[in-house]
Amino acid sequence: MAQNIEDFQQLGVQMTQSYKNYIAGEWVAGGSEIENRNPSDLSDVVGLYAQATADQLEQALDQARVAQAEWAATGIEKKYNVLMAIGTEMMARAEELGILLAREEGKPKAEGKGEVYRAGQFFTYYAAETLRQMGDSADSVRPDIEIDVRREAVGVVAIISPWNFPTATASWKIAPALCYGNAVIWKPANATPASAVALTEIIAKQDIPKGLFSLVMGAGSEVGQRLVESPKVNAISFTGSVPVGKGIATAAIQNLTKVQMEMGSKNALAVMDDADLDLAASLAAGGAFGGSGQKCTASSRLIVHASVHDEFVEKLVAATRKFKVGHALEDGTTIGPVVSERQLNENLRYAVLGQAEGAELIIGGTRLDMPHDGYYMQPGIFVGSTNDMAINREEMFAPLASVIKVDSYEEALHTVNDTNFGLTSGIVTTSLARASHFRRNARTGCVMVNLPTAGTDYHVPFGGRGDSSYGPREQGTAAAEFYTVVKTSYISSGTPF
Repeated sequence: MAQNIEDFQQLGVQMTQSYKNYIAGEWVAGGSEIENRNPSDLSDVVGLYAQATADQLEQALDQARVAQAEWAATGIEKKYNVLMAIGTEMMARAEELGILLAREEGKPKAEGKGEVYRAGQFFTYYAAETLRQMGDSADSVRPDIEIDVRREAVGVVAIISPWNFPTATASWKIAPALCYGNAVIWKPANATPASAVALTEIIAKQDIPKGLFSLVMGAGSEVGQRLVESPKVNAISFTGSVPVGKGIATAAIQNLTKVQMEMGSKNALAVMDDADLDLAASLAAGGAFGGSGQKCTASSRLIVHASVHDEFVEKLVAATRKFKVGHALEDGTTIGPVVSERQLNENLRYAVLGQAEGAELIIGGTRLDMPHDGYYMQPGIFVGSTNDMAINREEMFAPLASVIKVDSYEEALHTVNDTNFGLTSGIVTTSLARASHFRRNARTGCVMVNLPTAGTDYHVPFGGRGDSSYGPREQGTAAAEFYTVVKTSYISSGTPF
């Protein structure tokens, strides 16, 4: 272990340098820089990253409008080649870029590699979609008139992406934006700038119009706010918190800008009395604690039938103890650190709050002292919680899960739906009737049957209900609804003689 990590640390020393924004086709320094440190080892400085100025943002926006018109007129095979090249390179470099992602975000290197590879698949998928942009034709209700219905690019798209999946989430937004002929202004989370620069370097080497894609790193309160308020932006795709999302929506409506937002969650996994409890415990532990609980699809509420409650909890604790919390680059680590000191302090606050509300913390929920100075936390499990507690109402984004005891399937379903959020939900059962009823009646955008709540595919729609999502769905062919506008044309060709 020491040798591997020492190698990565040495690499980090060599890479401690300043990284620029990519504005209107040029790499440029910003008005200031921020320091990016490895949450597994705070002595490891990943790099210094430029913060865009207001003038640079305006330059990016102005050039994007010019580039977008050129890109929209570019042939579909050229678009295919560009997107395919991006995706292919990402998949080929998944190991290298996955390690970089793990260094700055804290997820185990195997997960980092998997995220980068999956991000590459988004680009190759949407490369193929460039060749499948088919319109519709219809006859008019009026004689001798034909109707053509097709989709066109929405224009300049602002993409604001989160830190928890810094490469994948950005990719599933950028890829369809380019696929459908749009320009992109990308503002990534300031917590994970290294992954943003790495992806931008791959995109920048492609044969695309100058300014079609710009990277504008900076604080959300400054660059992000200016971006969403700009009348030069035609659409905004955002993933982040509910309060920030509501602020974006408020700003966007002033210019009637199209918005798509994926926000918070409070996902539930229901474990029935007929469930395979070994499977249920494995699904619950993986879904709750994978990625240090820093997933919008994490299972933070575990709703368990009373008759199997005690046995399930025993198996869940055993499954949780098998996780190895450690340095993200250490072989065998299954849970890395949380992303920042701020996030760790917030997580620990929820651990205290849950106990103050009357829940019992039976394992974990504490900061860990490790050989490397980082933001390590032991996964925690609450029992004796009720659905009206804050720990079961608010998104914690932490390696914390609450067990809620219920007496029936009906009560379980009611509890699953008793939330302001509605992203994912799941049920563990051997009953086809219960599984089918749950799938139809759970009020969430994604429903899992005998699967963890965390884990979705790239070729089908993704999104939620309630406070979880606003606007059209992401991913798959559903992405066209956001990244395009529909044009209906009426043609009267006259008589041929």
